[in-house]
Amino acid sequence: MAVAHLVRHTAVAARWLSRCYGRSDVALSGEGIAAARRRAQELAALDVEAVVTSPLRRARVLAGRIALLKSLPLVIEPRLAECDFGSWEGRAWDDIWRETGNAMDGMIHAPDTYRPGGGETTREMARRAYDWLDGLDRKANVIAVCHGGPIAAIRGRLDGAPVTEWLALIPAYGMATTIEL
Repeated sequence: MAVAHLVRHTAVAARWLSRCYGRSDVALSGEGIAAARRRAQELAALDVEAVVTSPLRRARVLAGRIALLKSLPLVIEPRLAECDFGSWEGRAWDDIWRETGNAMDGMIHAPDTYRPGGGETTREMARRAYDWLDGLDRKANVIAVCHGGPIAAIRGRLDGAPVTEWLALIPAYGMATTIEL
């Protein structure tokens, strides 16, 4: 049976840590770049036939290094991008909280209808990730470098976890979750 290694990108630049940066194309921190170099070496040792990445550069850095080490083409997959937070993108989470209060909880409690900042719903993001997963070749191992949201959605679906539990399924920066296809 084939597997997919879902890997979260490494750490972003410090100025983004307290900001909403879903679809924003933010840079990695110095430590994030160093971690990507280390993780690429480790992940390149895995038996895979494909390296896939979100189009966002924070994922492409690690995925590009893996692809280079494996001598495989890098496949850019828009369906693995992080959630689109609309007008919240780039804003401080504290500012968003002051403006909207607990309305942001709608991402978890109203995943089919709540559009943070006018962006996409949690379910829309999840459907993109599921669509990618469902289309994978079940005979080929793959590494996919992407984001916490899509990884948590896929893990939640496979574990039968409700959206209210997805936050706990987001892996740490640079960590891999392996699933059987």
